[in-house]
Amino acid sequence: MKKIIIYLLFVVAGIPAMYGQETLKQANDAYAQEDYIKAIELYEQTAREHGVSADLYYNLGNAYYKHNEFAKAILNYERALLLNPGDEDARFNLDMANTHIVDKIDPVGRFFLSVWIDTLRSTLSSNGWAIIGIVAFILFIGGCYLYLFTSSVRSKKIGFFGGIVVLLIAIMANWFAWGLSNKMENRDEAIVFAATVSAKSSPAESGTDLFVLHEGTKVSILGKVNDWYEVRINDGNRGWLPASAIEII
Repeated sequence: MKKIIIYLLFVVAGIPAMYGQETLKQANDAYAQEDYIKAIELYEQTAREHGVSADLYYNLGNAYYKHNEFAKAILNYERALLLNPGDEDARFNLDMANTHIVDKIDPVGRFFLSVWIDTLRSTLSSNGWAIIGIVAFILFIGGCYLYLFTSSVRSKKIGFFGGIVVLLIAIMANWFAWGLSNKMENRDEAIVFAATVSAKSSPAESGTDLFVLHEGTKVSILGKVNDWYEVRINDGNRGWLPASAIEII
């Protein structure tokens, strides 16, 4: 009897996953048949009922792209990269989607080392960097053992210098993991969804118009007052946008 109950529990627990896979399969089939509206509906249903993943956001982005809804495509590619920064396909498709938006904003020049660090950090997810950090710290402990408890000069040198290297790697990997995790939790970037919106000098309709943004432009969120977000665009300009005009990544 106990075995039957356990078996039933396993079957019942597996039912939502089975339905999720079936909905996902229907969505993929609809996409393959170029029925992008149906594919979008089914991908969105899968996300609501069974949770999200980098692959699901990527597929949803592709469906929106094929349906010429480029702002929504950009949003979903960005969300895919938030979960899996190393996804080169999502990054390539994001670049393609960005060619279809109106605003072409030249970014403020950045120090090359900062760009290199961001590029390196984006090669793995926060979990990937955390694993590297743990492994590197274990190797650091091994280096300490070699330095402290072996009599060979060569082993001591390997333990000392190798320990320094892996300790630096451990610190870097944990810093990257923390940064990516913090980015996922804070969600401080958004995509403009309004066809056209004027950035204001203050969080009110009566504020002075500073500049105009169009659908699909990415902004960084600096703060919030009531239903207004203070945002910054790539060229460094700042302004206030109504919450209804953007969708947070």
